[in-house]
Amino acid sequence: MELQLSTPALLFSAITLLMLAFTNRFLAIATLIRGLHKNYRKEPDSELIAEQIHNLRRRLTLIKNMQLFGVFSFLLCVICMYLLFQGYTSAANWVFVMSMASLLIALVISLIEIQISTKALNLELSDMEDIFEKRTSSLDVFFKKDNKKENE
Repeated sequence: MELQLSTPALLFSAITLLMLAFTNRFLAIATLIRGLHKNYRKEPDSELIAEQIHNLRRRLTLIKNMQLFGVFSFLLCVICMYLLFQGYTSAANWVFVMSMASLLIALVISLIEIQISTKALNLELSDMEDIFEKRTSSLDVFFKKDNKKENE
């Protein structure tokens, strides 16, 4: 199969959209970190905050790596197009393969970051569910007492 100039050009829109998504994730993490910093100033000894800091630091590193491999993929696409334009098809094929590999790495890192993010949200939800279950169980006890009184 011969690589044409339009083939790496097709990746431009995909890589650009992925980079936009990666940047949005970065901005969301930055907002979370700023909010966490405000909470830390109010209550510096919170154990929950320490766990969140570790999680956010890991996610921030992953997002940085996603962006790095995304930009590298974009750069390799540009180099590939230049090589194709100059007539170096063999070199362009290898650069295109490296560009695709870099994009694949960025997507795998993105998948890992999504898993960590989902795990963190599930921990937050389970914390709220514990509080809700305690409230529900105390109400159940209250209503059960009323039912016992009515039966007597």
